[in-house]
Amino acid sequence: MADLIARSPAEGLLPKTVGALKLTEAPMVPMWGISPHAGEVAQASSALETACGLSLPGPGRMGVAGAVAVMWFGRNRWLVIGAEGLGEVARYAAVTDQSDAWVSVSVGGAAGAEVMARLVPVDLRASAFPVGSVVRTEVYHMQAAIARTGAEELRVLCFRSMAGTLVHDLVQAGEAVAARAKGH
Repeated sequence: MADLIARSPAEGLLPKTVGALKLTEAPMVPMWGISPHAGEVAQASSALETACGLSLPGPGRMGVAGAVAVMWFGRNRWLVIGAEGLGEVARYAAVTDQSDAWVSVSVGGAAGAEVMARLVPVDLRASAFPVGSVVRTEVYHMQAAIARTGAEELRVLCFRSMAGTLVHDLVQAGEAVAARAKGH
């Protein structure tokens, strides 16, 4: 019988620093997709609050309590990151384990928003996209979710199968920003 080894999506690719850009992979933690049944958003939100201290945030927002985050993920969809279980949420919503589906990359440092401006058709500067904001968009040519988790930190989630491409595109954009900063 083969021995299986759990590998993170960006293992061997990150961390990387390019000029003022710092790229790291978030630790692998449980991720749960939640899609409430028709008419049961309030009940699902209440059950989630009982289970992990967070309710379902409104569109374009996320909530954080300790190591758990709840991120708006689209119309009638949310992603719960870091919760070991969801209690009674499944009574009111379709719940799917998304733990192995996503790569989660932290784009940090003073150049983060400038690097992302080369890849994303959304203004991610802190003045337009404050901490706690979430958007579903494209990163270059990949579908992604982006959250502002700190003054100089963005969390980018895209499909696990695109981890290598995501890191490549971020590094390439980071190199262009760094070269421009040096006057090249």
